[in-house]
Amino acid sequence: MIALLALCPIRLKNFAGLEIGHTFKEVDGSWWIALPGHLTKSRRPDERRVSELLNRFVELYLNQSRPLLLRSSPPTNALWISSRTGRRMTTKNLGTLISKVTLETIGVDVSPHLFRTAAASTAAAYGGNTPHLASAVLNHTDPRVTEEHYNRATSMGAGRIYAEITSSFRHD
Repeated sequence: MIALLALCPIRLKNFAGLEIGHTFKEVDGSWWIALPGHLTKSRRPDERRVSELLNRFVELYLNQSRPLLLRSSPPTNALWISSRTGRRMTTKNLGTLISKVTLETIGVDVSPHLFRTAAASTAAAYGGNTPHLASAVLNHTDPRVTEEHYNRATSMGAGRIYAEITSSFRHD
């Protein structure tokens, strides 16, 4: 779940709403997230191929873990199933779980929204000569939204340069 969100940083509402065979589907041996425009904030379709690195884990979850989570609950196409209820995870519970797991695993509470910020910042810092890569990754129609609200690469670079300047004044 965490790896999928990191590599496909879609909005939490869409992530929680993924459905097998509809918005999360296998196409020619690859898994895809395929959100129709009426489900996205921008009202534009958002289709992403899931990294092949995750295929084995997706299959493991779908074939072994998910059936156990479902127990005897009514059938559902929901991708994410609650271990407590055996039903579709709510958006709120999914967000809380992601924050909890990241805090316990790496010592930092990384909310689902921060995955989008990290993706935009990473695209800006390492995207080289690919203008608006971050906007495309976040499915934004206006690159200014990405720059203003998500891209932290500029401030990170500025912070590094400022630290170098201030360290030059130290007299050890």
